[in-house]
Amino acid sequence: MKQLIVVFMALMVTCCSSCSKSPERPDTGGNKEDKVKVSERNLERAVILIENAAKHYSKDGTTALSMTYNPFSSKPSDNLVSVWEYTSSIEAVTAAMNSMKAFRDAGNSTVYDNKYETFKSLLARLYAGLEYYKGTFELTSYTGTATWSPYGVHRASSPGTAAVAGVENVYDDQMWIIRELINAWRATGEAGYLERAEYLTAYVLDGWDCTLNASGKENGGITWGPGYVTKHACSNSPMITPLVWLHEIYKGKSDEITYGVINADNTRAKKTSKKADWYLEMAVKIYEWQKGCLLRSDGVYDDFMGGYRTGGGQPEYETVNGAKYRKNTALYDMVGPAYSYNSGTMLSGVADLYGATSKDSYLAYAKELTDKSFKYFAKLGATVPDHYTYSVTGNNPWFNDVLLRGYIAAAGYFSGADVCVQSYQDCLDYAWDKFLENNTLPVSLLAGWNSDKSKNNVNLMFTFARAAEYATLAEYQLGKGK
Repeated sequence: MKQLIVVFMALMVTCCSSCSKSPERPDTGGNKEDKVKVSERNLERAVILIENAAKHYSKDGTTALSMTYNPFSSKPSDNLVSVWEYTSSIEAVTAAMNSMKAFRDAGNSTVYDNKYETFKSLLARLYAGLEYYKGTFELTSYTGTATWSPYGVHRASSPGTAAVAGVENVYDDQMWIIRELINAWRATGEAGYLERAEYLTAYVLDGWDCTLNASGKENGGITWGPGYVTKHACSNSPMITPLVWLHEIYKGKSDEITYGVINADNTRAKKTSKKADWYLEMAVKIYEWQKGCLLRSDGVYDDFMGGYRTGGGQPEYETVNGAKYRKNTALYDMVGPAYSYNSGTMLSGVADLYGATSKDSYLAYAKELTDKSFKYFAKLGATVPDHYTYSVTGNNPWFNDVLLRGYIAAAGYFSGADVCVQSYQDCLDYAWDKFLENNTLPVSLLAGWNSDKSKNNVNLMFTFARAAEYATLAEYQLGKGK
């Protein structure tokens, strides 16, 4: 079975000022008819990238996906992707499927009729492949001990046997998967995707530090994983949007959920709430923790809270009424650098919180974060005149993809984010017109390929991110063309 996988987010990305300040470059998006044509082209390009990535990155036609692919040699690498990178393939497919549905609902069902069932089958195969990253272990958390089956970092040789104990799994990997499980449910209507999303949500929220400080308030935050003590932006804010989505799914319904809590006397108990209320409450708590602990003076977000002075970096435990529980490890230092995805997930999160609550403070902050993240991450003319460049070192290409999600979420509520979104469109199209090689885009959308063809390996995650971006932009531009 052929598989796709290539991800994007390379580097360049364009973004705009959000509030009353004018962007440095105006939106040249054209009229409504042009927007519709652009949206159709975007979806077509997303499909091309996905279908070719499925072939390029697959190991022998299986769901084992290679880390990189060189379009000049047509060779995938021998090393396989982590679960984080693997999930990018699912993101691209669900984005394309939901875009197809949007076009169908708008009266243009051509791509849906031709490709939807094929992509639905591909999605099912990708989730079957995800089972190779799943394993089972027993975890002692802040409120109890339970057996869980999350996804580990590394692929196992058979389904369900992956190493997942301790540092072998991290909470942010589960969060990216939760997001795409909900998108898969939206795309297919299949209940299994939503059920799995809620299972992983319970696992992630079990990692919320609900221990109480001297003032009787929760210490808050989610460590990078159950085997870590540092609390990362990437293990907190990516969960805000899925929680808001789950709140919206259960809003007005009587479905309930039971979870662990800590009483004022440090004893543990169980509490039951309506799902809609609990999911929104936790979205707000996570948002407030990250804004309170990791927001820098320049308006973007640092990477994590560290600086522990006890435990040697290992989780610490206590015994209460004869039972063992994890206890809080105090953290004192905010550590950088600032990555674009950490601001992107906060931007998506606050935009979605505004959509769910209509609180003006959320909208005001969405505008502020749009403006400040653009000023920090975008470099006008650094590579190509009139285009914005974002860093492509390390994993920044994919990090920038997450920032685009934030701009699109924000653009749903105020027009200031539109120019930011358009800048991504400009960079993708620039690369497509000048650098497309074997249906693959380069890591640097604006600088193109290395003259040494052997040095043009493209991470699967970057290719699929570009496909996801084109698919998401298709739906965005379709809305603008109405």
